[in-house]
Amino acid sequence: MDPPDRPHAVCIPYPAQSHVKAFLKLAKLLHSRGFHITFVNTDFNHNRFLRSRGPHALDGLPDFRFATIADSLPPSDPSSTQNIPALSDSMRRLMLAPFRKLVTKLNNRSGNPPPPVSCIVADGMTPFAVEVAREIGVPSVSFWTWPACAFMGFAEYRRLYDQGITPLKDKSYLTNGYLDTVTEIPGMKNMRLKDLPDFIRTTDPDEPVFHNLMEGAEMVAQASALLIHTFDALEPEVLAALNSTYGPNRVHFIGPMQLLLDQTEPTRHPNLDAISYSLWAEEIDCLRWLDSKPSNSVIYVNFGSIITITENHVLEFAMGLINSDVSFLWVIRPDLVTGPSGALPPEFRDKAEKTGFISGWCPQEEVLNHPAVGGFLTHCGWASMIETLTAGVPMLCWPVFADQPTNCKFACNEWGVGMEIEQDAKREAVEKLVRELMKGEKGENLRKKAQDWAGLAREATGPGGSSTVGLDRLVNEVLLRK
Repeated sequence: MDPPDRPHAVCIPYPAQSHVKAFLKLAKLLHSRGFHITFVNTDFNHNRFLRSRGPHALDGLPDFRFATIADSLPPSDPSSTQNIPALSDSMRRLMLAPFRKLVTKLNNRSGNPPPPVSCIVADGMTPFAVEVAREIGVPSVSFWTWPACAFMGFAEYRRLYDQGITPLKDKSYLTNGYLDTVTEIPGMKNMRLKDLPDFIRTTDPDEPVFHNLMEGAEMVAQASALLIHTFDALEPEVLAALNSTYGPNRVHFIGPMQLLLDQTEPTRHPNLDAISYSLWAEEIDCLRWLDSKPSNSVIYVNFGSIITITENHVLEFAMGLINSDVSFLWVIRPDLVTGPSGALPPEFRDKAEKTGFISGWCPQEEVLNHPAVGGFLTHCGWASMIETLTAGVPMLCWPVFADQPTNCKFACNEWGVGMEIEQDAKREAVEKLVRELMKGEKGENLRKKAQDWAGLAREATGPGGSSTVGLDRLVNEVLLRK
């Protein structure tokens, strides 16, 4: 039984793969600092973990427990991410009461209770958890699993909404040049509307994801601290603007978290060390295939855990990859392809066996750090991008939604680690860019720059590094505050 004065952190991510992964890493870091952890999943995601990892995957420990709350959504495909607008609507309207009930139960002193809840770490998209922290009088952290540049875009949503810049008046504004309008964002240069997180492109004044993010960004003012998964050398101007807006004692950045975790002692508890970050079963045959390939010879392709793409786009990417004569490892989720067949063209599978490997899901960080991988064709989700920067791998960027356009702009224009693929993604362009990334002079320059960032990430997470100090400050100045 834990002593009653042991710190107890309740962590509640938005129920999507990349958010859950980042929160699990943070929870493990806090556990290594002596915190009792209650990790809150929705019933839907809890069951996904059990299906993909086995019935004991979330057994945890007496001091690292998993709890669930209902998301109040209708049944959906149990192997896919739920509808994001519906999830965000639930976050805004339905989740406060069940979360409050859970925290009340955790604080019930009857039986063999855990220590009283002493702090709450809330996803930026679960602002109701900040409200519950205020109700019970404990510190709260608003944790944004995106980079600082994307958070700054979300923080501007209220201004853009109040000024009538969004929602768009009609769909013609998507193509008439309106999105090329430059808007002033603190700490960010030459930002066009099209470079901001894309939920501003809606014509619906009640779009639930837009409002979920706008309200989440506004709730930061009510939280004890703002936490962002980044490191200071990567986004110094944006972080300076955030410090100016919220106060330097309230802004914390700790990234890349995997590098911080690598320096913690193993728990000697197999149940905790074995907890996977993935809602999908990971296929490891791809690692053996990579073992057979020369250094920097394979381009890794993965469009993340949420987006879907058309059969036509799949075909264009497929033929571009094949025609490039570069070996590729392509992750194709069962629900990736939309359309009547929902599958890869048969002719592609036949050709792919000669130069490529197709996986349903893979251990991405192991793949990116494999010496055979020399490039990454990515959708620019932040979980993937910070893992790629950590591994020192250059990118081809094909952003689709959410923070991805912002991340793409910074990767290509600020950090010098990527080249953007146009949205129509024609096979000739894919072929040309894959060859340039993997065999060309520009690709080599991007690779050197990516390796420089990897070195700076290691510095940030080493002894006395900015992220190491940031974690210390978060724990001592916020989470342990009485």
